[in-house]
Amino acid sequence: MTDRQLRRRLRVVLAEDSVVLRDGMVELLGARGCAVVATTGTAPGLIDAVVEHRPDVAVVDVRMPPGHTDEGIRAAVELRARIPEVGILVFSQHVETAWASRLLADGAAGVGYLLKERVARTDAFVEALHRVADGGTALDPEVVAGLLRGGRRRPVDTLTPREREVLELMAEGRSNRAIAATLTVSERAVEKHVAAVFVKFGLEATDTDNRRVKAVLAYLAEVGS
Repeated sequence: MTDRQLRRRLRVVLAEDSVVLRDGMVELLGARGCAVVATTGTAPGLIDAVVEHRPDVAVVDVRMPPGHTDEGIRAAVELRARIPEVGILVFSQHVETAWASRLLADGAAGVGYLLKERVARTDAFVEALHRVADGGTALDPEVVAGLLRGGRRRPVDTLTPREREVLELMAEGRSNRAIAATLTVSERAVEKHVAAVFVKFGLEATDTDNRRVKAVLAYLAEVGS
């Protein structure tokens, strides 16, 4: 028998909000001897699936519903703390070095972080899955470079494209209603984006501080640096 034939059949939980990509990955992994025991499109669903099935490894996208920011990797960090025996392979288009640092805080054993556009072969991905499930590590060089730089990012770099658009319009002095009209979204949606900006810039609500002004000033200082 070959080494591949002797391998154990990996039990995998797959967390990916794109239905097309999720279904394709299920088919590909099944064809290469892996058993996808559960799939989910949300971060809470990931936690529930891992708690229920206790797989060998969980494949996790970074940005998932409801906010499509960092829900997936935050759930991965929680699972790492709660069920450390389950391998975690983050598979995403995005590098979140701050959260990657937290994911690796207790050691790199059983952790992977690969970028979708840089995985050229399915076999390489499956190899990484087995390595992580067996307690090894699989890190993309770009992720490693970010970690070596200290994993620190400016708050503006953590904004989603839509949050950045909203903040840019705030910097022009526009109200939430005017921003909603410009972006053709609801005013409620704008309020949610503004609230997310406040959180990412570390601006807590007080009776005297104008968080809107502070967010704009912080943004102008960062983009001008």
